[in-house]
Amino acid sequence: MKEEVILIVDDEKEIRELIDIYLKGEGYNTLKAEDGEEALEILKKNEVDLIILDIMMPKLNGIEACLKIREEREMPIIMLSAKSQDIDKILGLNTGADDYLTKPFNPLELVARVKSQLRRYKRFNNSQKNDTNKENKIDSLEIEDLVINLETHEVFKDGIEIKLTPTEFDILVLLAKNRGKVFSIENIYNSVWKQEFMQSDNTVMVHIRKIREKIEDDSRNPKFIKTVWGVGYKIDK
Repeated sequence: MKEEVILIVDDEKEIRELIDIYLKGEGYNTLKAEDGEEALEILKKNEVDLIILDIMMPKLNGIEACLKIREEREMPIIMLSAKSQDIDKILGLNTGADDYLTKPFNPLELVARVKSQLRRYKRFNNSQKNDTNKENKIDSLEIEDLVINLETHEVFKDGIEIKLTPTEFDILVLLAKNRGKVFSIENIYNSVWKQEFMQSDNTVMVHIRKIREKIEDDSRNPKFIKTVWGVGYKIDK
């Protein structure tokens, strides 16, 4: 069985080494880079399953690196930042990151998030591989002009493919499979991330907004993902 490879990108050597120790203790292989430019060079030469990416770095920062990575690759990205303001977290998630941790962080929490993201990504890849062995079977959800193919993890609107990250896809499928049911932010987080929800965490809200921007004609007046004020979100088509 192939050991999963994690790329650690941080300009602080002590942080890189700390993360490296904990990940290797869990059996992961690691690669390390001290800035975004070095990370992109490593990605050209190596297969990587997940990236831990610091935001504040010289040469090419984490935001710029994430944008470049997302042009070609779909592996999970966990952002790290010394900044705790919501705007920094939102910016990181908006550029394509799947999760976000603020420094200083508990290394055990980072490891837990790594495992969660890798499980989701593995399900995503296995679904695509298994689809090649099935003939004429399309398992999909249709909501008006939106089609969600559960086998290939593809989403189409008016016949045009919409690119979602694995996390965005899982949230959309959760709501689409349970039409009419209202999911709180905590429900969504527990169902998709499989971790304990922190009340101050706005990760779900950012992902919902990103999904709306991609699938809605008007994200401020959504017809698919509805907000039930004070409760949560639902799809009731």
